[in-house]
Amino acid sequence: MTSPRILATCGGWVEASWGDVGFGPLLRFALDLTGVEGRPRVLFVNTAGGDQRVDEGRELAAAMAAGVDASHLRLFGRTAPDLAEVVDAADLVWVGGGSVANLLPVWRTHGLDTVLRRAWEGGTLLAGTSAGAICWHEGGPTSGFGEIRTITDGLGFIPGSLGVHYDSQAQRRPALHAAVGSGALPGGFGLDEGTGVLYEGSRAVDVVTELPGGAVYRVDRDGDGVVEEALPTRLL
Repeated sequence: MTSPRILATCGGWVEASWGDVGFGPLLRFALDLTGVEGRPRVLFVNTAGGDQRVDEGRELAAAMAAGVDASHLRLFGRTAPDLAEVVDAADLVWVGGGSVANLLPVWRTHGLDTVLRRAWEGGTLLAGTSAGAICWHEGGPTSGFGEIRTITDGLGFIPGSLGVHYDSQAQRRPALHAAVGSGALPGGFGLDEGTGVLYEGSRAVDVVTELPGGAVYRVDRDGDGVVEEALPTRLL
């Protein structure tokens, strides 16, 4: 069996010519990783954004245009009594952005964290963007408090940290450096917009970008500071 896989990204959606959003290269890469021929089954989880119905409508339209079967798992106004049944029916679980600080306690209250771990260990591809990427790690900087703070109670499926929006929100990089340098978080990765890291088990096996020049950085503790290294990225 393939090692459990997670695709952590800072992207996925693109503007669609017909007005809303479409599947970008990172989302299509996630679909390819499922290995499903025909119509992969995608489960969108938008807890971090408050399960907004307007987002669901855009995503379902994009899925229809992409030729995939899609559904949503809601925890605000929950209607599915058996979360495992819903998750196990998916080939890909894609977690949207928003507040990872809100996502984590809501998932834990409903037991979704446990359901997702079992699915991941069983071969379901887990993926997501921004908050939906940080959540799989031990933590990272978040804007979910109205300012940049660092959470350290992530799910820990990936033993490391993650910074997102590295090149678009100036406070994110120093916040990750401070957390890693102080030992509050272990080393990890910083993602520019449009980039992603694919893990097999706990090991990063691919570093990708959907934008020319998009960078991914390895960040590790070095004494009381950090050392940061730009990694070669593969253009999707």
